[in-house]
Amino acid sequence: MITPDDIFTLNSRKAFDKLALKVFRYQFEHNTVYRAFCNYLKVDVQKVKSLGQIPFLPIQFFKSHQVICGQPNIEQIFTSSGTTGMSTSRHLVSDVSLYEQSYRLGFSEFYGNIQDYVVLALLPSYLEREGSSLIYMVDDLIQSSQHPESGFYLHNLDELAQKLKTLDASGQNVLLIGVTYALLDLIERHSFALQNTIVMETGGMKGQRRELIREELHQILCAGFGVSSIHSEYGMTELLSQAYSLGNGIFECPPWMHILVRDTEDPLQYIDFGKTGGINVIDLANLNSCAFIATQDLGKQHPGGSFEVLGRFDHSDIRGCNLMVM
Repeated sequence: MITPDDIFTLNSRKAFDKLALKVFRYQFEHNTVYRAFCNYLKVDVQKVKSLGQIPFLPIQFFKSHQVICGQPNIEQIFTSSGTTGMSTSRHLVSDVSLYEQSYRLGFSEFYGNIQDYVVLALLPSYLEREGSSLIYMVDDLIQSSQHPESGFYLHNLDELAQKLKTLDASGQNVLLIGVTYALLDLIERHSFALQNTIVMETGGMKGQRRELIREELHQILCAGFGVSSIHSEYGMTELLSQAYSLGNGIFECPPWMHILVRDTEDPLQYIDFGKTGGINVIDLANLNSCAFIATQDLGKQHPGGSFEVLGRFDHSDIRGCNLMVM
């Protein structure tokens, strides 16, 4: 039996690897979709002795299948955003307390006590739909901050700008977390010289603006907010954990999350540090769905486990991934 304590008290890479193999065997046994995928690849479970031998489920399966262990009661269904006519991912969560533990402990790992911050959230595209795991997390962080000034902002950018300037000038630690295009909207209408605020972008133009490379985007945001660095959150509907970048686009994972970078031509092979490939994520908080996800993000890994996100596969880039979709 694998418990939340097993996951959230990991203190070494050796312990992580050992538990990840245990989770793999558990999910092969109890997740019919994952087992069918492993069988399709003719994986001999008894011969899987390292992380590199574990099959990673293509993230597209969350759009077409119910990726869940057993037949539990579903406490929460998180859904991805999508334009009209697009199929969206559905993450069936049978124990939402795993998600809550993951993001609470993950946040404190990188930023300390949430009660030290006023949390201001500028997430209009997420707030305007149901089923967002990001909104679930940020709403809980807002409540946990126990600060009357914490809250969500939709399109009231002038009110947000005034609140942000007042709080920052008072010496209050502020976390401004926003979707990329909305942060750009804010600095186009207001100028800032923030001293006590962390600006964290969650990625995504959501079709509102042209995509920018990270260096250009962060340069614009740094100038607009008057800060030296922009923080970033790396998460998605299909994961119950987040990686964070405290600047320079270099992400670190909490102890129960790890990434591998696969070859873009052969998704069953891995590449060396510093080379660009597809990001595979091990998220042990996904105990009851699938902890081994092959994303559609491109990135590179650095020694020590940190990584960069460089973009996404387009349809012509997926190539070898098609081998992995049944």
